[in-house]
Amino acid sequence: MIGNKNKPEVIAGGGLHNTLAVGTKVKGDISMEIDFRLDGSIEGNIKCGSKIVVGPKAEVNGNIESVNAEIAGRLIGTIRTSEKLIIKSTADIQGDIFTQILEVEPNAKINGACSMSKETPKAK
Repeated sequence: MIGNKNKPEVIAGGGLHNTLAVGTKVKGDISMEIDFRLDGSIEGNIKCGSKIVVGPKAEVNGNIESVNAEIAGRLIGTIRTSEKLIIKSTADIQGDIFTQILEVEPNAKINGACSMSKETPKAK
């Protein structure tokens, strides 16, 4: 029936993600439950209940907490992933790393401590 107002709206979670484009600057904390790709810059903390990708031109001045992450840009702060962290060759991380699984490409820059365990400590 056309125009049935009693039919519930179904929103599929598959394939959804947030994106912050190059040239976009945000001051403040960001929180989301779906995938997030950052190509702009954020001055604040990011909490993601899924995967975050920090692109090669992106900058984060704050802490990141997520399930999985791929860092190709600049991060000044602590990163905590409950599963896997991939650090690309273009990455520049100035801060501590807490993860279960770590993959680092040659030429990536990391200045901080790294802790790998099944129990990733939560941010204070």
